[in-house]
Amino acid sequence: MPSIRMVGFDADDTLWRSQDWFDQAQRDFEAIIARYVNGDARTSERLYAVEKANLAVFGYGVKGMALSMIESAIDITGGRISAADVHRIVALAKDLLRHPVELLPGVREAVEAVAREFPVVLITKGDLFHQEAKVRESGMSSLFRRIEIVSEKDVPTYRRLLEEFGIAPGEFVMVGNSLRSDIAPVLELGGWGLHLPYHLTWEHEREASLAEGAAARMRTLDSAAGLPDALRAILAA
Repeated sequence: MPSIRMVGFDADDTLWRSQDWFDQAQRDFEAIIARYVNGDARTSERLYAVEKANLAVFGYGVKGMALSMIESAIDITGGRISAADVHRIVALAKDLLRHPVELLPGVREAVEAVAREFPVVLITKGDLFHQEAKVRESGMSSLFRRIEIVSEKDVPTYRRLLEEFGIAPGEFVMVGNSLRSDIAPVLELGGWGLHLPYHLTWEHEREASLAEGAAARMRTLDSAAGLPDALRAILAA
């Protein structure tokens, strides 16, 4: 019978809305670029290619997205974009960084219920300053034993964290919306995953594959309200 000694939670699009605002910023960016190009400039596709190439340089988060937008804007417009429109792109990033935290329905109650039965930790990635601000503004920081803001959520990162926590992968359950960042690496290590899909997912986070046989240690839920029962089901597996 499995023994759960810790439950980890993702933050963006698991506890609070995030991708909605990024998608709106991208639509606003595309509207800016549309005034400089004729027909289909593949703006979205070209922006994602630049963002993906820049991840190793800028990391995840709003600031990296903004720099990639500026680079893409110069490239797509052949350098014709005005300084005023570059300033508008910077303003899009500032709006993202200042956007208030909006908790998803039922998540606080669900985390509180899980925390009454298991130690819980928060594991999120992105810009340190922005993530710290969102955690603080969420009003949920006191629920977590530890809060980890990492540059990447992959097998080496989870392995390091589990070693620091002093628990085996099979004693750990990760809750999140992203198969790539929250679920697949933990399953590969031998842990458990509770997948809470969000209605929007960044293209990069959709690029995921599960190790052979790993799906048996994953459950997909319709809402956060099902988390306590899902954890009990793992214990009773």
